[in-house]
Amino acid sequence: MVLQDLIINDITPLLLKDKVSEIQLLFNQLTYSHIPIKNKEGVFLGSISETDAHCFNCNDSLSKLAYTIDGFFVRETTNWLDVLEAFAQNATNIMPVLDNSNDYLGYYELNDVIGLFNETPFFAEAGGILVVEKGLSDYSFSELSQIVESNNGKLLGAFISKIENDVVHITLKIGNTGLNDIMQTFRRYSYNIVSGHEEDSYLQSLKDRSDYLNKYLNM
Repeated sequence: MVLQDLIINDITPLLLKDKVSEIQLLFNQLTYSHIPIKNKEGVFLGSISETDAHCFNCNDSLSKLAYTIDGFFVRETTNWLDVLEAFAQNATNIMPVLDNSNDYLGYYELNDVIGLFNETPFFAEAGGILVVEKGLSDYSFSELSQIVESNNGKLLGAFISKIENDVVHITLKIGNTGLNDIMQTFRRYSYNIVSGHEEDSYLQSLKDRSDYLNKYLNM
């Protein structure tokens, strides 16, 4: 599905001259965190949050809330990863969409965009999830790919899932093979295994040897 096909325009943006009671009523009827706002000339101004809307007298006009308007939006040409980032950065579940002339086209709903993400091979294809960590200046995606492919694995996707104290976590989706050989190869390249959604025979082997040693020492 094309991202632009997800644009919804069933909510007419409110105008600054409208009453606060109107936006409060919309929030009571809908599950959205924000409602789009236009001025009297029809120019998109941004969105007002539910929290702000309920802080004002219902008989006031929305012009009294003008200073609370959040100006976030995306273009109809914005790719879906940037759209997801915009949702996250603005803590919203509704994202206004403008064309290149700044005309309001409608909005994206967060669940719809996440659903599109779930259709990608990263989620839809069978495979294992592996999270590895290494120093921020010591890893490379070319090395990650080489390690996976040298073990006859197919890299379906990879992204940086965490950066902390100059250490980076990389989450990989791997198809076509088990993870055990791949995890052992990552260890040989000085990567730490944070998690692998498949039995790790290397760790199991270490545990078995430790259990054997403990039994030997306790004889």
